Order: sequence, then C-alpha cells, then structure tokens
Amino acid sequence: MSGNNIEADASRCCASCGIAEVDELKLTECTDCDLVKYCSDACRRDHKSHHLRACKKRSAELHDELLFKQPESSHFGDCPICMIPLPLEREKSTMLHCCSTIICNGCYHANYMREEEGRLRHKCPFCRQPASTDEEFKKQRMKRIELNNPVAMTCEGLNQYHNGDYISAFGYYTKAAELGDAEAHYQLSTLYHYGQGVEKDRGKGMYHSKEAAIGGHPIARYNIGIWNALHGNTERAVKHFIIGANLGDDDSIQTLMGMFKKGVVSKEVLAAALRAHHAAVDATKSPQREAAKIARI
Repeated sequence: MSGNNIEADASRCCASCGIAEVDELKLTECTDCDLVKYCSDACRRDHKSHHLRACKKRSAELHDELLFKQPESSHFGDCPICMIPLPLEREKSTMLHCCSTIICNGCYHANYMREEEGRLRHKCPFCRQPASTDEEFKKQRMKRIELNNPVAMTCEGLNQYHNGDYISAFGYYTKAAELGDAEAHYQLSTLYHYGQGVEKDRGKGMYHSKEAAIGGHPIARYNIGIWNALHGNTERAVKHFIIGANLGDDDSIQTLMGMFKKGVVSKEVLAAALRAHHAAVDATKSPQREAAKIARI
C-alpha cells in the first residue's frame, strides 16, 4: 500500500480507538484542528493528552490562515440599494434607524430629491416605512433586538456607550458579536483596551480585534498591524497593512508608504498596495454619491 493510501486510510479511522468510518458510523473532526477524527466524545477525551501539542500548533496555523485571508469586502459590505461597496468613511453613509440598515448617502439623497420633486411623503429608502419620531425609532430597534438583529444590537450598544452606560453597552456588543457582527467585535476590543464596563484585558481585546479584522473591519486590522509593528513583528504588520490597503483604508496605505521610506517595504510591494487601494476607493464612487457630496448629505 502506498504512503498516500495509508494516510487516506488513517484519516478515516478514529484517532483513539482506531475504528474505521463506515456507513453506520460517521467520524467527527477535532473541534480545534483538522488533523484527527473521533468516533465519540469518550475517545476525544481519552486521546486529548496525546493530541494536545499537535492540536494547539495546527489550531494556531488555521487561525493564522483565516486572519491573513483577504476579506472580500469591508464589514460594511455593499449598499443594499445601489449594490456598490459602501465607503469606509462613516460620514458618507446613512444609518436608517427605522430598519437598522446602512445605505450610501447617494441613495439617501436620490430618494430625498425624488420625494421633494414629487411632493411625496418622506419614507425610508429601504423599508419604505413613513418617517417616525425618535421614540418610535427606539421601539422599532428594540423589537429587532428581540428578533436577534445584530446590527440593531450594536446600534443600541453605541447609544448606551455614548450615554455613559458601558456595562449595558458591553451586554449588547457581546450578543451582537456572538451573532458574528464585526463592528460589535471591534467595540468590545476597545472596551477591553480601556477597561470600560469590564476589567482591562489585553488578551480578550486582541481576540475581538482579530475577529473584527477577519470580518473586514479596517480599523481593527490597522490596530493589529500597529501592535505587531511595535512588538517587532514587522512581517506580520506589513501583511495586515496590505490587507487594510486592499480594503481602501487610508491609514494602512499611509503606514506602508512610511515603511517604504524607511526601507522596510519594497517598491514592488508598495506599488501593488497602492493599485489595490486606488481600486477599492474607486469602486465606492458613483454619480449619485458625488451629487450627495455636493449637497453635503
């Protein structure tokens, strides 16, 4: 039997008891790595001491692969109306409080002008709900929170934070982060960093920064790059800045330019990052958004 066949056969056997996978018995991978499989929780526990070192090493490798994978877009994604990537600058987008949806200012302005010209009642450009009072917005947001809407949870967390209630903000961010919201992970990283509502914890802060970065959060990505640079991990820092630049992040590309001047980054690497940065920024532009900018929306 060839080495490849032996390896393939081993991958179909329980790493603890050696029983082979058959139609009646399905093996499950180790929850932390992809090296071994088990037929039961009992075998998983029995084999833990033998597998622990290799598991930790492989788990770290898998996490690094995920961390340094280029996200398809920023955590903002596309505007749900025009389907063009949302800009990274928050002032260029509008949060619709009635439905907790973020749209670009171009679509918001175009809808507003259409209603003004047609003397129509103002409605949400996305969910088409009539304009409401702040109190009605809050009731609608709380209803969406009850339905496990992570964006609404993060929005309410931000409100609580600005009101000085860090403990409540932490609660909302935590629930939203559990649902995969990158912005919530980023906000949690700042709470742990400054010790607001929780005890300062660099490890937990870094964990949430990494989760936010994986989700496409450019500020979190930049912060991790800076942390690595300050601790002498220049190669990892450059990787983070390149990923941020590819998302269109200005701070990341400016930092890469500074590193180029110091001889840390090559001309070829910087040129590729500049092209990717320009492409990402250009992808967020549209005539409607330019019109909104002129109208100061």
